[in-house]
Amino acid sequence: NGTSTVHTQIACTVLGTTADRIELTNSDTDGAEYDTGAFASAGTTVAGRAVLAAVTALREQLLAAARARRPAGRSAGGPADLQRDGVCLDGNLVPFAALVGPGLSARAQEHGERRSLAFNVHAVRVAVDVRTGEVRILQSVQAADAGTVLNPQQCRGQVEGGVAQAIGSALFEEVLIGADGSVLTPAFRVYRIPQMADIPDTEVYFADTHDELGPFGAKSMSESPYNPVAAAIGNAIRRAVGVRPTQTPFSRDRIWRMLADTG
Repeated sequence: NGTSTVHTQIACTVLGTTADRIELTNSDTDGAEYDTGAFASAGTTVAGRAVLAAVTALREQLLAAARARRPAGRSAGGPADLQRDGVCLDGNLVPFAALVGPGLSARAQEHGERRSLAFNVHAVRVAVDVRTGEVRILQSVQAADAGTVLNPQQCRGQVEGGVAQAIGSALFEEVLIGADGSVLTPAFRVYRIPQMADIPDTEVYFADTHDELGPFGAKSMSESPYNPVAAAIGNAIRRAVGVRPTQTPFSRDRIWRMLADTG
């Protein structure tokens, strides 16, 4: 989903500011306590909820600091509002420099015990050359349920990248092991990965959903675009030639032998 950008977007939204005013620092062992990390599709949902909780707490501190500057006995002239350069209080802007002092910070944590599932559906049109076993993808379409998509451009890239990776494992990539246990495909010279010409443009469609467990309704995405691709390609090959392949990759030699054995 573009985790770093999404975390910055969350902070901007809550704090009423712009991305250039947010400095995102990734943790390391010199700057943070021990943490197990954000993994398993947890960058946007779990870490994002922690960011959301922390910046929400910081927002309340800033608003409270601004309200505390009202003269004693003066009634409120209106709600305080956080803006790009400070807090608007009673029609006047109180700059952050007047509010931020030692100890003005907030922290939060999110353990991710409750998380929703993302859903992905993939469809392809393929052509199979029955003389050689070559499979060519003519059309690639994926629909993804990522909840509220916080950064559509980056999430679309996540889907496109996952599909490209999956096409590699579905049609080309295979680790071969010799009788003595040695790897027979130790270099890209003999380990086939897809080239740009092998990867079609993928049409990406996002479902209009909202996840109450995620920040602003977002769900995880990460590896899930990869999952349905090989199955879709295998089903399309079955529809094209009448025989179902049962082992990936669906390489030319494997498809050719499958057709020869059933011909």
